[in-house]
Amino acid sequence: MLIEFEALSSANIYHLMTQSLIPRPVAWVLTENEDKSLNLAPFSYFTAVSSNPPLIMISVGKKPSGEFKDTRVNIERAKHFVIHIAHRELASVVTETSRTLPLGESEVIRSGLDVTPFDNFPLPRLDACRIAMACELYEVKEIGPAPQTLIFGEIKALHIDDQFVATDAQGRLKIDAGGIDPLGRLGASEYSTQGGIITIPRPE
Repeated sequence: MLIEFEALSSANIYHLMTQSLIPRPVAWVLTENEDKSLNLAPFSYFTAVSSNPPLIMISVGKKPSGEFKDTRVNIERAKHFVIHIAHRELASVVTETSRTLPLGESEVIRSGLDVTPFDNFPLPRLDACRIAMACELYEVKEIGPAPQTLIFGEIKALHIDDQFVATDAQGRLKIDAGGIDPLGRLGASEYSTQGGIITIPRPE
C-alpha cells in the first residue's frame, strides 16, 4: 500500500505517523508552574539531536483550546526541565498525566508521585524513574501553521539508578536496558516494553 500525504488532513497524517514511527521513546517532562507547583506530561515526539553540545528535542503541540501547553510555557519562563524515562510499571501513571488539567494543578500531586532533589539543579526528579536528565533550555523553534513547538534542551546532568549501571571491558558505563524496561510509544493506546505490547487507553 502506498499512501500519499499531500491530500490528507493533519489529523490523518498524525494518525499514520504515530502508528508507523514506532517505537518512539517517551519523554516524561517535569517543569515548574509559575506558582511553584510541578507540572508533569509525556511527549513521544522526542529524540536525541547531538552530543556536542548534548541536545535533546521534544515537539509540543497545543491544548485543545488552542493555548500553549503548560510544558512549553514553563520551560520558556524558567529555562529548566527534567526528562524522565519511565518503565513498564509506570505506564498507567504516564498515560494519566497526559490529561489536560487546569493551570497550576499538579500532575505530580494528583498521581501521588514522590520527588527527590536533583543535585545542583533547580528542579527535583521523580523518585520512581530509573533515568532522569536535567535539562536547560537551548532553543525554541515554531514550525507549521498550528504551530508545533520544537524545544531543544541541553542535558546538564544524567541520573541513572545505580543497580542498572555496570562498567564494560573498555571502562565505559553500560546501562542495563532490560532492567530499565523503558516504555516505547506505539499507535493508538499501545506501548512497547521489553516484554511485549501493552494497551492503556488515553484519558478523555
